[in-house]
Amino acid sequence: MTVQKVTRQIGDSEIIIETGRMAKQAHGAVTVQCGETIILAAVVGAHTIKEGQDFFPLTVDYRERTYAAGRIPGGYFKREGRPTEKEILISRLIDRPIRPLFAEDFFNEVQITVTTLSSDGENPADILSMIGASAALLISDIPFERPIGAVRVGLIDGKFAANPTAAESEKSELDLVLAGTAEKIIMIEAGAKEISEEKMLEAIKFGHGIIRETCELEKELAKKAGKPKFTPEKIEIPADMEKKIHAAVEGGFEKMFTLDSKEAREEATKKLYEKALALFDTTAPDFKENLVKMLFAKVEHEKVRSIILKDSKRPDGRGFKDIRKITCEIGVLPRTHGSSLFTRGQTQSLSVITLGTGDDEQEIETLEGQITKRFMLHYNFPSFSVGECKPNRGPGRREIGHGALAERALKEVMPNEEEFPYVVRLVSEILESNGSSSMATVCGGTLALMDAGVPMKAPVAGIAIGLVTEGSKWKVLTDIAGMEDHLGDMDLKAAGTRKGLTALQMDLKIDGITEEILKESMQHAKEARFKILDMIEQTISGPRETLSAHAPRIITIKINPSKIGELIGPGGKNIKKIVEETGVKIDIEDDGRVFIASTDAAASDEAVRRVQAVAEVPEIGRIYQAKVQKLMAFGAFCEVIPGTDGLVHVSEIAEGFVKDVTEYLRVGDVVPVKVMSIDPQGKISLSIKQAKEGGLSPLPPDVERDVVSESGRGGGRDRGDRSRSRSRR
Repeated sequence: MTVQKVTRQIGDSEIIIETGRMAKQAHGAVTVQCGETIILAAVVGAHTIKEGQDFFPLTVDYRERTYAAGRIPGGYFKREGRPTEKEILISRLIDRPIRPLFAEDFFNEVQITVTTLSSDGENPADILSMIGASAALLISDIPFERPIGAVRVGLIDGKFAANPTAAESEKSELDLVLAGTAEKIIMIEAGAKEISEEKMLEAIKFGHGIIRETCELEKELAKKAGKPKFTPEKIEIPADMEKKIHAAVEGGFEKMFTLDSKEAREEATKKLYEKALALFDTTAPDFKENLVKMLFAKVEHEKVRSIILKDSKRPDGRGFKDIRKITCEIGVLPRTHGSSLFTRGQTQSLSVITLGTGDDEQEIETLEGQITKRFMLHYNFPSFSVGECKPNRGPGRREIGHGALAERALKEVMPNEEEFPYVVRLVSEILESNGSSSMATVCGGTLALMDAGVPMKAPVAGIAIGLVTEGSKWKVLTDIAGMEDHLGDMDLKAAGTRKGLTALQMDLKIDGITEEILKESMQHAKEARFKILDMIEQTISGPRETLSAHAPRIITIKINPSKIGELIGPGGKNIKKIVEETGVKIDIEDDGRVFIASTDAAASDEAVRRVQAVAEVPEIGRIYQAKVQKLMAFGAFCEVIPGTDGLVHVSEIAEGFVKDVTEYLRVGDVVPVKVMSIDPQGKISLSIKQAKEGGLSPLPPDVERDVVSESGRGGGRDRGDRSRSRSRR
């Protein structure tokens, strides 16, 4: 196979797509390069349909290899294991815009595998992976006819940037990932620092221009290296089967629109299906129930959408802008640090906050290196929330995706470490689900955070918007329920504050939407968001002023960074002793910040006192009670504060001439001293005369004297023997 390559300057970066060098037995394979980041995308597709297949089995796997960044994986096995959350989220990014572009009656299995081969730490691999998956499909023999382009849009210093580097993204107010065809946008994924809907639409329009360029680049490669597409086999359906099903359900779906609950509509749908199934001889050798299921689903799709579009009715009787009934409760769990119960219609999220210390930060190994997270949101979706009985095998890709969206929506309003030195974990337990549990998580999360006393910049609310289209007709639906999501064309989730958007996500089941539809959808979302914010603020107007009695109290003190080693001690001896004796948790930052956490106020106070004692820097002009540590012929070394000594010169001990230091001082004596000066090397000069009028008087003749040795250390006494120390004030 001949190596083919195409290149184009897109934004400020050069994109290179190549095929024919690697993975030549795959049905389509390309490498995509930007800077020194390279990904390999390989696709394979089955030419036949599995017996009984009635859905499109598309699998997307994105995997990062640590060799790409010149690193060896951590852990015992020293090799990559199960997919990380980042890999799962990028797999979803690739899947979501590609899936709608396959034909509705295409049921052949397709697998897309994307691997990061090289990473320069500046050019992210996710956009390249989306482009690579599309290009690999386009040049393969799999029936995928139109390329999708992808772009990341940043907003830096008021200007839009296409595919910004990692360093540039740090300064950006927007992280917008777009995917679409040359004609329409198919997928949106965004996090933002409270930007307006108008600015978001501008960013989407800017990004679509970049997408068109990417699509042209893929088409150029397909002209050079594209294979002929195979003709997929079609599932043969008896001519009279669809007519029979139409007759069986006549009027049934219209009646369903009068029912007031999800359960009632599901039961009515089940009975309609059983009525349709009863028209066929299920014992016949050639009977295939999967055909009945496919046709029934097709009829349901047509009927329900027709009622929405032509009769302007929604399944639960609401108006197109109506939000289902909402209730907000806070403080629902007595022992947690913050909790809420948010219910919208038949969707319910129990949100729980736990406050921790620096030890609780999540450490994540990435290609770019080790990173930490101080805010974590975990989303759980048990099967009982939808009345189903399924094994619980941990969070799947959907749960991870929903949790990441809700975390992105709330992350932008979280306080920084200086304002609130806690690690925050938010867990959303979905107890009921009938439409947009991720946006219920955002609303419930806001309530729980404020209940916990987390000083958020502003409350955040979210809503899901749906769409039904037929030709040039379309209807936008606010707060979509399960049936509208399942049978509709769009799921747009928008979250933000009153000031602007913090997160946006859009997925389609059709091949794109117009700018007019997107604009109206975002306006509906804004109006709904403001209504929900009103309800949240009626429940709790702002973050509580005090934390839960069960939450740790974190006291932050600042010490001189040069004192950190002294505070920690050899092998951590000093800090371990403070922790063991007080029961607190202590975290120390390199800049000298010390975080002391405990639910016991007295223990915190004692730990603070001991840390400050170690870390205190003597102050010139201040009088201290100092302990004599060493006697010299020329004076005495005294411990001003723990670990810090200064010199009292012999001339500063008493008025007049002092011939022998031992006539006035003993090792272990506690005497008042005044700090006179501290030189650039940190040597401290002390004076007893300036601290005590007249200085010291000579010791009585009968008092045991210390002897000054040649080394200067007083003999006859252990400097640590506090039982014999005396205070002379």
